[in-house]
Amino acid sequence: MSTVAKVLPLRSVAGGASTRMPPSDGSAVGTRTLPAPPAEAVELLEQIRRRLIDDVGSAAHLLRRRLAGDYEIDEFGYDEDFTQNVWYPLLRPLYRKWFRVEIRGMEHIPATGGALVVSNHAGVIPIDGTMLAVGVHDEHPAHRLVRMLVADFGFEYPGVSVLVRRTGNTLACQSDAELLLNNGDLVGVFPEGFKGIGKPFSERYKLQRFGRGGFVSAAMRTGTPIIPCSIVGSEEIYPKIGELTALARLLGAPYFPITPLFPHLGPLGLVPLPSKWLIEFGAPIHTADYPTAAADDPMELFEITDHVRETIQQNLYRLLARRRNVFY
Repeated sequence: MSTVAKVLPLRSVAGGASTRMPPSDGSAVGTRTLPAPPAEAVELLEQIRRRLIDDVGSAAHLLRRRLAGDYEIDEFGYDEDFTQNVWYPLLRPLYRKWFRVEIRGMEHIPATGGALVVSNHAGVIPIDGTMLAVGVHDEHPAHRLVRMLVADFGFEYPGVSVLVRRTGNTLACQSDAELLLNNGDLVGVFPEGFKGIGKPFSERYKLQRFGRGGFVSAAMRTGTPIIPCSIVGSEEIYPKIGELTALARLLGAPYFPITPLFPHLGPLGLVPLPSKWLIEFGAPIHTADYPTAAADDPMELFEITDHVRETIQQNLYRLLARRRNVFY
């Protein structure tokens, strides 16, 4: 006796998909209706699809523009097209999601004209400069570019040097600083230099020496205001507990840090800890009323430099006193 197999087709009904399946007792064919996806989920998927299409289109347009050479570079090497469309988008997840940067005192940064932002420096790797630049660009009403003054070490490696120039920064020298300020640019400087970012974790938020006042002289010669800036959160991203001096000398680096995670965990140890950041700009210190000769007076420069340093230090103490948790 032969048995004939029968194929039951799948059919859809209004209100959702249905599947026709033979019941276990063999008496009749049963129907199971699958619910339609929620309208919110459909809308979310549609938004993701549109976003992907927009991102792919923007990337293709950027690539065509770059290949055609349809972009401009200024005398310092600043590439606005690259900075706005590549560099800042790469940094924004770090700024918004990882460090969750909060900015205060943005009203102290002028909408136009030259100004010198002076800030504390920390973190082993100078991420604070990039976070400061992204914050001012994204949150200032005029979306101003902060042109950082970078130490010589940042220009000793070809790849790093090109990136530093392309993103609007220049060598930390008085001539470049004065030229940018006279052009009406917003200039950022970290007078502590490597002494600030390379100090041990036990000395966190204790400002190092501010040099000989070259940044003050540049501000006075150009008549531009000095804006003190205090950054809290950068000290905790790589807690430095030691260093390998011999290896740093071999690599030609100012220091080779040891942190709780690096170099023990290898490349994974280079991931910064997700501390909560706060950046606050203080009231401007005006220099336009000083006589021209003051820019060459060592005592005058020392007095103003010390005033700027003490202003930032006291702001750091105040912000730290209000902070309840490093990461939240």
